[in-house]
Amino acid sequence: MSAAGNSPKKQRLDKVLSHMGIGSRSDIRKQAKQGLIRVNGTVIKDSSFHVDPYADQIEVSGEPVVYREYIYLMMNKPPGVLSATEDKRDRTVLDLLKPDYAQFEPFPVGRLDKDTVGLLLLTNDGQLAHELLSPRKHVPKTYEATVEGEVDAADVAAFAAGVELDDGYVTLPAQLTILGRERGSKTLSQISLTITEGKFHQVKRMFLAVGKKVIFLKRVSMGALKLDERLAPGACRELTAEELRVLGGGEAEGNELPNFIPI
Repeated sequence: MSAAGNSPKKQRLDKVLSHMGIGSRSDIRKQAKQGLIRVNGTVIKDSSFHVDPYADQIEVSGEPVVYREYIYLMMNKPPGVLSATEDKRDRTVLDLLKPDYAQFEPFPVGRLDKDTVGLLLLTNDGQLAHELLSPRKHVPKTYEATVEGEVDAADVAAFAAGVELDDGYVTLPAQLTILGRERGSKTLSQISLTITEGKFHQVKRMFLAVGKKVIFLKRVSMGALKLDERLAPGACRELTAEELRVLGGGEAEGNELPNFIPI
């Protein structure tokens, strides 16, 4: 059995087990005193005992505990909820999570407006979040939108060159594709837009800059990660191994991430 010590990999037993949703730290202390916890086959009655969660074999009531530190979730964000960890007035995306996911304390990677829907990544992996959000990485994000007004070739050219927003900032070149139009009392354009930065309300402000208004906005991809359209609004699932690989995240021994893969 690994000896207790101050190895960077070692953590208190009660911290490890509470993180895995086995119970609160007080619950873990009670279970330890009852002799229900074993580490590498030895009963441990001191919940402050230090373990290496990746190397030591931990059992609670005879059931093995497989430790994991990070979680990676894809959510199909619905309208009306905030991309935040908490809010005093409105529901947040964390309020939609099952307890098994919420116990990992994930946070949204970037923000979608309250009325914007679609792909939202949630994780507790700060390094991966930093890589995805870093302005230096220019990770592309693709949106589909309904725009009030007739989006035309001039708009496509303007977006490709970069448009000046209301604060004077000129956006990086963006790829605008016209998907279709609906003509009625008002002309509505269906578009796809890929941007490589994330300014405040950027997509809406870009269309305002060319005299048009976004009335529906949905993010469909972030880097190589595409929204699983089978997810109902408000639902989420864990990323597959392949989805995680192309994003550049993953749990290696010691939780070291492989190099980020620019997309």
